[in-house]
Amino acid sequence: QVDLVQSGGGSVQPGGSLRLSCAASGFTRSRYCMGWFRQTPGKGREGVALIHNTGETTYVDSVKGRFTISKDNAKYTSYLQMNNLKPEDTGMYFCAAQERLYCPLAADTYNAWGQGTQVTVSS
Repeated sequence: QVDLVQSGGGSVQPGGSLRLSCAASGFTRSRYCMGWFRQTPGKGREGVALIHNTGETTYVDSVKGRFTISKDNAKYTSYLQMNNLKPEDTGMYFCAAQERLYCPLAADTYNAWGQGTQVTVSS
């Protein structure tokens, strides 16, 4: 069973920055990929950024150039650096993982989730 523990998040003014972390444990395979998802009231979880086993990354258009996903393989930890935050970035952020080479954006394909952390961008 893969367990994910998140840290980071909080409240920031527009234009500010936040960093999220997601520490994983329980991987049984040597390959894994991780992703970050955002959920807002009345909406399902939408994929924001993915980092594949190769280190390649995928971003949705709304965060390109502002968010950076990375991972430390020695620590099985993923990070989401969020810069130039906008009010529309507000939401509950969840990390997720799969033991495969490439992660999909579809949230319903994931079984392993972090506990979630609130990000609020407001003046």
